[in-house]
Amino acid sequence: MRKLPSLLRSTTFRLTLIYFGLFGVSAVVLVGFLYWSTAGFMARQTDAAIEAEIRGLGEQYSQFGTIGLVRALNRRTARARASRGLYLLTDSSLRPLAGNLSAWPREAPGPDGWITFELEYADRRGAVDLGRARIFELTGGLRLLVGRDIRERLEIDARFRESIGWGIALALFLSIAGGVLVSRPMLRRIDAINQTSREIMAGALDRRIPARGTDDEFDRLAANLNDMLDRIAQLVASVREVSDNIAHDLRSPLARLRSRLELALAEPADEDAYRRAIGRTIEEADALLKTFNSLLRIARLEAAVETGQVESFDLDSLVGDVAELYAPLAEERGVGLDAEPGGAGRIRGDRDLLFQALANLLDNAIKFSPGGGTVAIAARGLDERVEIAVADGGPGIPDALKQRVTERFFRIEASRNAPGAGLGLSLVAAVVERHGGSLELGDNQPGLRVALTLPREPALGAAAGLAVSAPAAHIRGHGA
Repeated sequence: MRKLPSLLRSTTFRLTLIYFGLFGVSAVVLVGFLYWSTAGFMARQTDAAIEAEIRGLGEQYSQFGTIGLVRALNRRTARARASRGLYLLTDSSLRPLAGNLSAWPREAPGPDGWITFELEYADRRGAVDLGRARIFELTGGLRLLVGRDIRERLEIDARFRESIGWGIALALFLSIAGGVLVSRPMLRRIDAINQTSREIMAGALDRRIPARGTDDEFDRLAANLNDMLDRIAQLVASVREVSDNIAHDLRSPLARLRSRLELALAEPADEDAYRRAIGRTIEEADALLKTFNSLLRIARLEAAVETGQVESFDLDSLVGDVAELYAPLAEERGVGLDAEPGGAGRIRGDRDLLFQALANLLDNAIKFSPGGGTVAIAARGLDERVEIAVADGGPGIPDALKQRVTERFFRIEASRNAPGAGLGLSLVAAVVERHGGSLELGDNQPGLRVALTLPREPALGAAAGLAVSAPAAHIRGHGA
């Protein structure tokens, strides 16, 4: 019973009640029209029968006078019980001369001569009914009343009106009952969603909204909400993991900063030693700032607030500029760098962001390639899209980890002693997603092949940075 007020306040119940109310009103209008048509037809039929009686009596009166009229009235009075006819002929003093009425009616006729009155039959004294008749004045002060007993018609009208009243009451009852019956299942589904939501807000992040397998609107809503909750759970886990990684990765450089400064203070005053300590501290601080700047840029890209200059540029020129920048590093490490112009053509996007993404890929490729190896970077056109591929001859990435390497701070080596913060591929993935492209990690046999696929003309908005309407980036990993 406590759920009844909430049921009555529910939108589903109100909509159902409105539907049934409209249905009830339509039914009442239809029944009212039928009643009006039926009652009008019966009234017109009664009037037509009276007019026919009047014409017949008029012919008798015109041919045989008063005597013929009295005879006709006596004949019709004899069968009046079956026809429900009413007849009365009176003299000028309203004394009955013929007919089946005991007295002239007290009601006054209307302008058209029609009258509805209470009547008494001469052979049924005390029996009061209603009649409808027309009145005529004849020569010699005679008065003639011809009509019909309309008791049966009025009884039918009364029963019809009573039926309409019961029908309206039944329609209202069915409206309320139907609203309750239709709303209760929907209200239970909504209560299940609310209950699950409360449990999730209380901390049970693994709870999901139950579905019935009917593939109706509620099942589709539950599926969408569950997908959203899965995504939120992934983001929460990612934030937790990022927080742990930040604490782990930044603790060591901060500890080194503090140790170096303590050693500088503990050593005898020496300007050169101080300068060396300060220089190394500045390098360490720059690395920390670089990590934080990368985190901030990735977050801004994923939140679609990174602003940049959207322009049309030649992709081969971009690849050449990145290769030229990293050629000295490759030469220093004894790694060959092969930049192949592929006639990829022009695309629209943020050139600086794409330059940063390719720089990160080249930096990783050169860093992990063995001496004497080769790193290749090339761009080519693919119908309405373009592909930029960076391939190296290093150790590659295990297939099981290819889906995770774009996570922030994810490092393949567990010791986390290698240089870098594990943000390079995360930034690349964010840039590709910002441009509506996809990132694919494949096996170069040996080594790693990273391919960026971008649309030639992505839907980019200059007003709000890169407002990409293309699909989000997909990270795909391919084995050997």
